[in-house]
Amino acid sequence: MTSFSALTFVPTLTAPAIAQTTGEKGEPVTTRSTPQALALAKHLRKIGAKVYTAYWCPHCHSQKERFGLEATNQLDIIECDRRGFKPQRQLCIAKKIRGFPTWEINGRFYEGDRTLENLANLSRYRGDI
Repeated sequence: MTSFSALTFVPTLTAPAIAQTTGEKGEPVTTRSTPQALALAKHLRKIGAKVYTAYWCPHCHSQKERFGLEATNQLDIIECDRRGFKPQRQLCIAKKIRGFPTWEINGRFYEGDRTLENLANLSRYRGDI
């Protein structure tokens, strides 16, 4: 039986995962946000939630697509790959981020691509999803 994980692991943040141009932004987000996704994203920003990503990570891109472009722009996204756009590598190392995406919500860390419903529950969001 074959199983797949919704989490991309990298051995260390110092080893290159793939060769890319400096300042890479990754795949563009093409979906539009629902009003519910936008409200959740604003709630996550308000409570100080962060999502640690890498521009080359397909699960990170999937997470952004789930939110949609407008909501993704509201999220506090921390780029962990030094070759990514506006990287914060030292913060990722200090937070011991080992896989992408990793959410930091209310001081706790949650690895993996999450549903909006799950993020709403983890963040104690009270609106509709």
